[in-house]
Parts: sequence; C-alpha cells; structure tokens
Amino acid sequence: MKDVSTSRSSTASVPVVSNSAPASGQARIGVVGAGQLARMMGEVAHEVGVTITVLANDIGDAAVATCDQTMVGASGDEVALRALADGVDVVTFDHELVDLELLERLEADGVLLRPNTRALRFAVDKVHQRRTLAEAGLPVPRFIVVNDASDRRLETFLETLSHGPVVKSPRGGYDGRGVYFPDSIEATKNVVDDLSRNGEVLIEERLALLGEYAQQIARGVDGELAFYPVVESVQAEAMCVEVRYPSGLRSEVENEAAELTMRVANLVQHVGMLAVEYFFTDRGLVINELALRPHNTGHWTIEGAVTNQFSQHLLAVSGQALGPVTPTSLGVVMVNVVGTSIPGSLDDARGVPGVFVHDYGKSWREGRKLGHVTAIDGDVALARVRAWESARAYGTATKET
Repeated sequence: MKDVSTSRSSTASVPVVSNSAPASGQARIGVVGAGQLARMMGEVAHEVGVTITVLANDIGDAAVATCDQTMVGASGDEVALRALADGVDVVTFDHELVDLELLERLEADGVLLRPNTRALRFAVDKVHQRRTLAEAGLPVPRFIVVNDASDRRLETFLETLSHGPVVKSPRGGYDGRGVYFPDSIEATKNVVDDLSRNGEVLIEERLALLGEYAQQIARGVDGELAFYPVVESVQAEAMCVEVRYPSGLRSEVENEAAELTMRVANLVQHVGMLAVEYFFTDRGLVINELALRPHNTGHWTIEGAVTNQFSQHLLAVSGQALGPVTPTSLGVVMVNVVGTSIPGSLDDARGVPGVFVHDYGKSWREGRKLGHVTAIDGDVALARVRAWESARAYGTATKET
C-alpha cells in the first residue's frame, strides 16, 4: 500500500504519493506530466542513479506506478509546480502542454529547468519554431502566420500551393491534435477563424511525401552530443504507428539528416533528448516538428540501443556523462498499440518470439495509445512481421502500411 503524505513546500500543501524513499546521494528529478514517457523514465531511473517525482493530473496516470513519488496537480498550476521544484534538484518534462510564461517566472526564482524555457519554446510554440528555423536557413515547409482569416496574405498564399494547406494551432497540439487539412480556400478560412480566437494561426504548404523519418540527439550539460541513428517513421491518421531501424535511406541522405540535426541542436541548445522529425520530399529533407523530451520514434531504443532514450534523458538532465548509442541489432521494429473497441490479449502478444511488449498500465479505451511492442532480428523484415503479429494479438487498431 502506498503512503500518502503532504508536500513540505512553503507555497502550499500538495498531495504526495510515495512508492519508495529516495536513496541518499541520488539526483532528484522532477517530471512535469505523468504519462507513458514519464512511466518509462521511472522504469530506468534507479539504473542511472536518479529518483523521480512526477507531477500528475490524477493518481491513476501511467507514471504513478513506476516513479518514486507523485504530486497531484496540473502542469499550469503555479503552486503545484513550485511544490515540485522545492523537492527536487532539476525539473524536466513529459509533454509540451505547459505555460512558458509561468515557467519563466520559476526560472527567474532559481528553479533549474532542463530543457530551459528558451529551448522548450521550440517545442511549445510552433510559430517560434518555424520562424527561428527558417531564419537560420534550415529547411521547413513554406508558411505564413496570420491573426485572422481576413489577412490578405492568406488567400494569396493558398493560391500558390500545389497540394493544399496544413493549418496548425501554434500551441497545444500533439498526435495530430490541433492540425487540420482543409480541402478548399473557404474551408481554410473557416478553420483559421476558429483557431484565431486563441491567437496566431500557422498555415503551411502540404508536401508530397516520399517518406517520414526521425532522429534523436542527446545533449549533456557540458554540450556533449550523442546521435542516435535515423529511423523511418510510418504514420496513419496523423499518428505514428511504426518505427523501423535501419531507416532504409541512402547513406548520403542519412548524412544530410545528421548534419541538419546537429544544426538544430546547436540552435536550440537543449539539455536532454531532442527529436527532429523529417519529411522526405522530392526536394530533399524538410523539418516537420521538434520535441525536447523522449519521443515515440525513439521507443525502439529500449531494446535496440545500448543506452535507451529514457536513460539518456535522465543522464543528461542530472548532469551525468551520456551513454553509448550503438544499436544492439541489425533490425529493430517498434509498433504502437492503439485501443480498439474490444481488448486484445497481453499474454498472446508476449507469446510472439523475439518481441518485447510494453504495456502503459492504462485502462482500455478505443483510440487510446496503450503501449508498444518492439521486435529485434538480424533481418528487419522478419522483425516487422513479428512486431505486427504481437501488436495484432495485443489488440491494436492500427494497420500495417
């Protein structure tokens, strides 16, 4: 049975659930958010000499079962954030649904955030991300930013597009949320009108894709960098359904990706994990999105790399040296499991040879990301067959593409 106590923060009394007492001398990491990413950080925390306290919306959140302590509170609650910061050495993040202005106040008061708010802004604010990357000469889709649909630049921009627009809410979107693909100028204006009630709206060209890829790069407090290999990311209904290593790209394209990833890392100056998502088009690689945390396209590293992305993130934010990122196999395939109306069988999923099943401890719900499976084999095609066999037994709603 978990012990329930209260925070000793001077700011307020915030509920705390303890799974274990922090070991003396271990770095104390606070994680804002308690979803599956924080859950997987908790699974490896003690291996890299840290303890984790998560700030969860609810005691039933996925990370509560694996982390040392849980505080209950919203990511935008200043009292809860200050209580979290009072009990840890450094604060990091499970998601980007945060209030940057609030976090800046905490930084000004001496709270150590890794990544800091300057870096975090690249992931939280898509307008800032696009403008800064473009100003640095990095390849991004053509875009404009408007405050409402009456902006005369909007229709002019839309008329130049070959494949239509992508309309994005600059803040708050993930897994396809806050991203729209209207099929006409009039529909685009309607979406812009709706989104502009909350501020600026980002409109980009919709690209004809040859493929989607991603690369993770870790950065330590001393600027040390560790590049993970480029992987292919397969998308369906605006959600990642499969990740494959190796990527299948020509070596010169992988080298181009590594150069771009380095340039992004030097611009962002993050501490921890950074994921760069790429579109591959007939004009080469184009940067899609950035994430400053462990990322879905890096889940394959749990079994597929010497140091997985979760351990690496904790090593970096706690000020330790980074670990090696050498792949452990010639072929690794990760498949996400998204719930259908009828639950599958974890036992059957685990019964597929050469497959590792990761259940996020969530209640089954249609459309909800519930876990992932990873298959390892010297032949990536065989790894893919096994991964999908396991995912189907698990009950995933996603389909092979």
